Amino acid sequence: MQILLVFIGGGIGSICRFLLSKADYPFISQFPAGTLFSNLISCFLLGLLYHAFAVEGDNSHWKLLLAVGFCGGFSTFSTFSMEIFEKINSGSMLEALAYVLISVILGVIAIYLGVQLMRLL
Repeated sequence: MQILLVFIGGGIGSICRFLLSKADYPFISQFPAGTLFSNLISCFLLGLLYHAFAVEGDNSHWKLLLAVGFCGGFSTFSTFSMEIFEKINSGSMLEALAYVLISVILGVIAIYLGVQLMRLL
């Protein structure tokens, strides 16, 4: 049952990530916005889930489906790393550094905001 929950959540998360990566972001055409957005949304959702599980108790089925499965399939660390490598390889060191800093800092902020939102609810 645990593997099935992770499989279902991961599949749905992966499909959502794929769709988000295919969206058109004309305001930042050279920036990997789909990956950034999927990672930030996943961080925010993990913040929500972290607080929900801390307050409501550890419901392992929901944790497996949503935190491990969906967020694991939706976030894209390997894609993120590859995009950074490609920027460095093409000589865009400053853009690569900006992407790393923006992703990590905003990711931590997104988790914090998710936790804070759940505390208000």
